[in-house]
Amino acid sequence: MLLTDILALGSGGIVGLSLGLIGGGGSILAVPLLIYVVGVSSTHVAIGTSAVAVAANAAVGVFFHARARTVKWRCALVFAVSGIAGAFIGAKIGKAVNGQLLLAGFGLVMIAVGVSMLVRKNNVGDHDVHLDQTSAYKLLPSLIGYALGVGVLSGFFGIGGGFLIVPGLINATNMPILYAVGSSLVSVAVFGATTASTYAISDLVDWHLAGLMLAGGAGGALVGAVLSRRLASKKHMLSRIFASVVIVVGLYVTIHGVILLGFLS
Repeated sequence: MLLTDILALGSGGIVGLSLGLIGGGGSILAVPLLIYVVGVSSTHVAIGTSAVAVAANAAVGVFFHARARTVKWRCALVFAVSGIAGAFIGAKIGKAVNGQLLLAGFGLVMIAVGVSMLVRKNNVGDHDVHLDQTSAYKLLPSLIGYALGVGVLSGFFGIGGGFLIVPGLINATNMPILYAVGSSLVSVAVFGATTASTYAISDLVDWHLAGLMLAGGAGGALVGAVLSRRLASKKHMLSRIFASVVIVVGLYVTIHGVILLGFLS
């Protein structure tokens, strides 16, 4: 239907904007949008479809952030590669769990992450941090450890994981949030593709809707990347926006997941 296609394009634009602006929120916004706005009846199909769209939109976001030189490539690639195994294992387990329980659980994780970012001491981060032979002994264990944990959660909950990857990169390397946002999109794309492949094998992807969301997301990603650079110039504003969005969306997802679980029980 034409209306469904338009809603899918608009939903993709929102997802792309979120990914470009704060490096996260793609899947956790895409799944509710697909279910409540576009009208996808199966939670697992919504998760699989969103994973495809978010992975592709994240790749577009990487392009825009790379042009602005806000991607720490070595740190980003180590984080992404290290998290693949975790995402694959998490996705295998997640497909066997009730879809609403997955959303409610991830909502609680989001709230905890957002609160931790709000209460942490203000820190602009180290703009010059980079992974090389000198810093490897310190950065590699931290990057790999955080990546494995985030990868499992990302695959289990069926999301790209940007809301977890950004804090993970900041804690692992002390990079500024603008660089964490740009670098996180590499992992979002990789984790999303890993999760999407497991759902695609099980025929739990609506490819038509995924394509429409990708088309809408390309424009949103461009706008988000531009806004991200502008907000980063205002001290701590981007990190506070990020944490606030995480908490609000986490509350929404948790409440809806619990309500729907009540109806289904």
